[in-house]
Order: sequence, then structure tokens, then C-alpha cells
Amino acid sequence: MTKTAVLALGGNAIIKAGQKGTITEQFENTQNSLAGVAELISMGYKLAITHGNGPQVGNLLRQQEAGMEAGFPALPLSVLNAATEGTMGYMIEQGLQNMLNFMGIKKDVITIVTQVLVDKDDPSMQNPTKFIGSSYYSKPEAQNLMRAYGWVLKEDAGKGWRRVVPSPYPLRIIPADSIKSLVNEGKIVIAAGGGGIPVCYQDENTLMGVDAVIDKDYASMLLALDIGARLFVILTAVEKVCIDYGKPSQRELDEITIQKARHYYEIGQFPEGSMGPKIKAAIAYLEKGGEEVLITSVEKVVDAFAGITGTRITKN
Repeated sequence: MTKTAVLALGGNAIIKAGQKGTITEQFENTQNSLAGVAELISMGYKLAITHGNGPQVGNLLRQQEAGMEAGFPALPLSVLNAATEGTMGYMIEQGLQNMLNFMGIKKDVITIVTQVLVDKDDPSMQNPTKFIGSSYYSKPEAQNLMRAYGWVLKEDAGKGWRRVVPSPYPLRIIPADSIKSLVNEGKIVIAAGGGGIPVCYQDENTLMGVDAVIDKDYASMLLALDIGARLFVILTAVEKVCIDYGKPSQRELDEITIQKARHYYEIGQFPEGSMGPKIKAAIAYLEKGGEEVLITSVEKVVDAFAGITGTRITKN
């Protein structure tokens, strides 16, 4: 039986640590990250692909700031999210399409710029804590920016002041039915990039963008549920999930149950700044009806699908 899976590509698949993030580097990294994905398609898997966009949005924010100093109006974060869905989707789409053509596989690869519904009364809307961009400011500069643009800035661990935005929980992938239909037809769909574009209802029938960031793993989890994917795959920088990470007692996990995953999370094995959101998304997926979660590196994805490596999280 052909399996349907959602693959969540980590941000390291597009911009490597220490790189400037030039478009040449991004295209090369994208191409190198997709060999395993193309092989899965050749094996008959139906796929929807999501991706991170943190470095790319950060670069756009820096460009916005430079433009503001020159008198150009800044674009809202929701529009920048949409822009990165388009540009990064294009890179992934082109790289994967070329690879499939080379392999003699005739399949369409399609990018969908994806609105994701959030609650305008989500608690994070009143207390934004998600740092965005790479610019640091002094306290007087931060106060000026807050007065001039209505931004919220907070101090970041003594490094300076940075802009923060809400990170609301995703409620619904708005084009989910269309994505599901395309995947069922055998199309490879790139969607919900960077967590999607956060939108909420201004009134009963009118959507509006929200300057916020949706966690990519949560949005990917929701997409997997919405399209009926039997497998939710989180591709990250490590081959396997570990407990006691970085300690002499570090141990890799091959397969754990949802109960064990929840226990490890509750005792602090998976910090919020690293593996925590991925484990929380995995738990939510399984609790809401998903069948299996696989966490591994993009380089090892084919071996992980074959059961040779990776960490599997199951219901029982």
C-alpha cells in the first residue's frame, strides 16, 4: 500500500551554519538535501513537504530595516512569510523537479502559499516572546522603534533588545482539502513553509494577516493530520533523538512510545530551544490520530524509512 507522509525539512537544509545565505548557497544546499526525498518518491511514497524559514525571514527583516532608513515603507511580517514561502518553495520545487526528471519520474511538484488560521485571542498575542531577526538595539533605540512602528522589543539575555512577535498555535490549514486532493493524485506538494502565513478572522467572513510566527513543526503536524498522512517525518540536524544530550551518559533513542516521549519531555530532556517543539508536535500528532513519527537527518532519511536509523515514536 502506498503511504502518505509529511516531511518537515529543517532550516539547516537550505542555509548551513556559518554561511552567508547567498542564493547560490541556498540553491546548492537545497539540491543536496533532496536526493533522499527523490528516492522516497521513486519508492512510491506520496509526499507533502514543509520547510523552515527562520534565516530567510531574518534576512528580509534586515533588508526592511535598511529600506526604512532610506524612506521605503516596511512590509508586515505576514507578507514576508508569504514571500519566503514563494522563494523557498521555488528552490525546493525546481531542485526536486530536476532530480525527478533526471530519474525519469514524471511527477508534478507544486508550491502552495499557505494561510494558516490562528486564534486572535491566543495567549501569545498578549505576551509575545518569539524573537525575530538578527538586529540588536540599545534600550533607547528599542524605545524609539516601539514608539515609531508599534513593535514590541524585549531584552535578549543581556545581548541587547530584539523584536518579538506572538507564536500562536495553528488551528487549521486553510487550503488543506486542496493539498490533500493534490497529494492523493500523486502530486508532490510543498506547503505551510515556515509554519505558513498566520491569519485570523477580522469578522465572520474576513481574514487578515497577523504579524506572528507559527512553529513549523506544529503546522507540519496539523497538515499531516489534515491530509490523513500515516507518517509524520521531522528532518533535523541529528540522525537520532538523544537523551542526556552532550553529557557522558548521552544515549540515542531508536524507538519510543508516546508515553515515554511525554515522560522525557516532562523531566526536561528536550529543551524548548532545540528538540522540545519537535517532540511536542510528535506527541500531538499521535494523540490526535496519527500513526507514527520519524525523526532523523535529511541525509539519512532513506535509511530511516528502511528502519536502519532514525528515532521512531509510536502510540504503543
